[in-house]
Amino acid sequence: MKKFILFIAKILGLLLLLLCLLDLVFTQVYLHDSDRNKTNAIYNSEKKNFDVIFLGSSRANNHFIPAIFEKEGLKTFNYGVSGSHLYETALMLELMLEREYQIKNVIIQIDLNIGGDQQPSPKHTAQFLPFIHHSKTIANYLSDQPDYYAWYYVPFYRYIEYGEVIGFRECWDTFRKKPSNLMHHGGFYELKGVGKNMKNNLTGLVANRNESYEKIKALCQKNNIRLIAVTTPICENTKNREYFDEVTKVYPEIQRYDTVVKDDRYFTTCGHMNINGATILTKKLLKDYFNK
Repeated sequence: MKKFILFIAKILGLLLLLLCLLDLVFTQVYLHDSDRNKTNAIYNSEKKNFDVIFLGSSRANNHFIPAIFEKEGLKTFNYGVSGSHLYETALMLELMLEREYQIKNVIIQIDLNIGGDQQPSPKHTAQFLPFIHHSKTIANYLSDQPDYYAWYYVPFYRYIEYGEVIGFRECWDTFRKKPSNLMHHGGFYELKGVGKNMKNNLTGLVANRNESYEKIKALCQKNNIRLIAVTTPICENTKNREYFDEVTKVYPEIQRYDTVVKDDRYFTTCGHMNINGATILTKKLLKDYFNK
């Protein structure tokens, strides 16, 4: 019996050692990457200076073109992340400040992303997990999450739980420097083509005060960053467009740009403009806030 117990103990010990080694290897891979995604790029950099950064979801990533601002001498990058929630956006900005970024202006897309779940997007939160032991900002920010103690104290658990995002395949692709287009064109992801029979329905969407947006506002105020919050265009065939009125009632400082582009030929989907629509919107923002 004692031999059996000893055998089991050795197996468990070897398994724990293997998990610790895998955790170390995976983490080191992500600690040396700045190209696969925007989270890695931010963590593995420091003391960058920007005149303007763009933040938000896909409605920022696909709509704000840094090159147009760059032509006017404004150092600009689009840190919008498709599918992300404001929870991750706030953490991203806080991480930039931890890495001593100097930012003069933040233009953030605030519209559909305050009308739903205020919880994090698991997929995009996972991209911060490789750095949880190396960044106090990330560790403190995620400490309210149900799996925090497992992420922090159980070796390799976070890589198993989010295998599709930071697991073996992504780690291998990161290690071998597989190209990613997420950092190209100043972070802007261009959409092409024109959608057909586009429609959307915002019925049931209710604009609420958002804790993560409040954090973003507080961070900008504390660090003397001008915050410009805007809604972005959506196709005309959208039910309950009055939702955007609700957004500005909750947060009067948010500027309405959801009708700047209307014609369907400027949209790929009802909620996402193609490059031509994005160009119109970006030029309008540049004119309104930086060419006065």
